[in-house]
Amino acid sequence: MRYVGTVSRGIRLPVVTQGDDIIKIITENVIKASESERDRFEIRDRDVIGVTESLVARSQGNYVALRDISADIAAKFPKGDVAIFGPILSRNRFHQLLRGMAAGIKGKIHIILTYPSDEVGNQTIEPMNYYLNSGRLSGECFGEDEYYRVFGEYRHPFTGVDYVQLYKSIAPERISVHFSNNPLSALKFSKQAVVASIHARALHRDILEKGGAEKVVTLDQICAAPVREGAGYNPDYGVLGSNYTNDESVKLFPRGCGEFVRKLQAEMKSRTGRDVEVLVYGDGAFKDPVCGIWELADPVVSPGFTDGLAGLPKEIKFKYVADNAGDKDPAQAVEEAIRAKDELDRFGHSTLGTTPRRLTDLIGSLCDLTSGSGDKGTPVVYIQGYFDSYLDD
Repeated sequence: MRYVGTVSRGIRLPVVTQGDDIIKIITENVIKASESERDRFEIRDRDVIGVTESLVARSQGNYVALRDISADIAAKFPKGDVAIFGPILSRNRFHQLLRGMAAGIKGKIHIILTYPSDEVGNQTIEPMNYYLNSGRLSGECFGEDEYYRVFGEYRHPFTGVDYVQLYKSIAPERISVHFSNNPLSALKFSKQAVVASIHARALHRDILEKGGAEKVVTLDQICAAPVREGAGYNPDYGVLGSNYTNDESVKLFPRGCGEFVRKLQAEMKSRTGRDVEVLVYGDGAFKDPVCGIWELADPVVSPGFTDGLAGLPKEIKFKYVADNAGDKDPAQAVEEAIRAKDELDRFGHSTLGTTPRRLTDLIGSLCDLTSGSGDKGTPVVYIQGYFDSYLDD
């Protein structure tokens, strides 16, 4: 009898640098891991290989210098002031981008932060302080002087950073910080805008364009093509999903992930005879229950995946069926429900509580939690049994 269901393993790899053949490296190390004396496992059909986006981007050398960001912004906004709406509060995500943009903008820069938190949950104002004192605000859009007068200084609980001062310090004479949850507030300061939000970027861009903005640029349009020969770029996401590399550059989201996953799938088939699924993953789509931060600062959980990972899972709610078996044996009721689940109504009682999330979001989040972001050295995750049910032995 089988006693183990889904298993997620972090696979250790050597340090990968630009130009390395990661298809070969990943395949060889997955096979070595499966054959190792200490942690042996059998490679099976429908196993899943998750590859962190940073590994793919590093092998591609997909980096941009801040001067590349500056050049692209200067071309898009050759003159005048620019408003930047909705950036997240992050040193490794947005601070570097702002440094690059500030160097390319000729006029004044108006940064508009949302409150009481940014798009992914980093707080601009401590919630109790906000609810007790928000009635003292002069309106929905207010400046940094009013912010400090009403709420006082706020430092991020984990980083200890006052992000208002951090962002302003990039160019104190040209940068002003404002607070608003309405994208149209940007038009009070300039008819030119950068939409710096991640998941709501299309909505915010449409609002500004319909509201009378003359030029709106989203982060996925910055460095969407190489600014110079040899510079990194991403045609789908631009600088969205970028991460701090050093003081003068950032790593972009990887390019061509669809082609990459198909090649790795084919290589595994050639070497093992097994049909595995593959995805590239970034941030998991989960929210930290303590700090309230939603971890998904990347534009998507998975920028590339094989066909078998498309769509939503179709599952029954095991405990609901067992609790409502009536005269039947609960085990028999569960078995019958699983066998008939392809005919179930997704909105029926037997599926209540099975949240309709995409497979790539679920599996990518599992990969992110397994690999972590520290020193585990496991940028590849091998998952088994994810598509099995209680009936599979």
